Amino acid sequence: MTSLDPLAPRLPSPLQEVRDDRFERRGLRLLLKRDDLIHPHLIGNKWRKLVPNIEAARGRPLVTFGGAYSNHLRATAAAGRLLGLVTVGVVRGEELAGRPLNPSLARCAADGMRLHFVDRSTYRRKTEPETLAAILGAAGAEEAYVVPEGGSNGAAVHGCRALGEELRGHADVVAVACGTGGTLAGLAAGLTAGQRALGVPVLRGGFLEGDIQALQERAFGGRTGSWTLDERFHFGGYARTTPELHTFAEDFETRHGLPVERLYVAKLLYSLVALADEDAFPRGTTIAAVITGRPLPLP
Repeated sequence: MTSLDPLAPRLPSPLQEVRDDRFERRGLRLLLKRDDLIHPHLIGNKWRKLVPNIEAARGRPLVTFGGAYSNHLRATAAAGRLLGLVTVGVVRGEELAGRPLNPSLARCAADGMRLHFVDRSTYRRKTEPETLAAILGAAGAEEAYVVPEGGSNGAAVHGCRALGEELRGHADVVAVACGTGGTLAGLAAGLTAGQRALGVPVLRGGFLEGDIQALQERAFGGRTGSWTLDERFHFGGYARTTPELHTFAEDFETRHGLPVERLYVAKLLYSLVALADEDAFPRGTTIAAVITGRPLPLP
């Protein structure tokens, strides 16, 4: 069994109140749940989701999936380096195989991850048993433990339940940016009656509610906790941003000294300011924003 000592976390993660007039003038408190400080390499929800899967793998190689800018691939590669585990990353986009690696994939390779590129049609069917078996065979990873895209499965959802438990009694609304939905599925289950979780999807499509409910059914037997989604703040979809979002993030950094990751965290914080402007929260509400990541350095 692999020792997980190199992955020792800082838990519970810090809870930081920030003074922001955009919230205070509406009678709202804003807290930042600093999951970005859990571990220097497995940041935020990546630690909470990956560690239960690493424990389940029991030393077997790990194979997982992601796009060219996947934070999940980077975290898995880092975990492999720290623990001495073999990792294989199945990357969406066969056309990328012949190009220079972008900084994100270059970091994965530097951490020892073997990259296997597949065409986008095959990638979309990766959860089908026959397609998955073919991918694993082509990648030489038939005996590997499979971690799904984004790390979201039943083990990960149970791992993220602790996030909600850490926030019991601290906030009325807990908001988190969502990619595959595993963090929200676990977070909502860990909160108590009277608290609710708000998810802000960073992908377009409107499919995430069903995915989150399915994750909760696998992990807990049914829909659990009070949670909703607001689909309006994806800024064009995953890995897409706009000048407006960058301006907002830079302003937030200046106001509060917090490095703001753009693909998830900036969209979350922007949504909360917009919802406050819409009077979506009653006066007296305490909102906790889960900071699930930070800007990653280039290799």
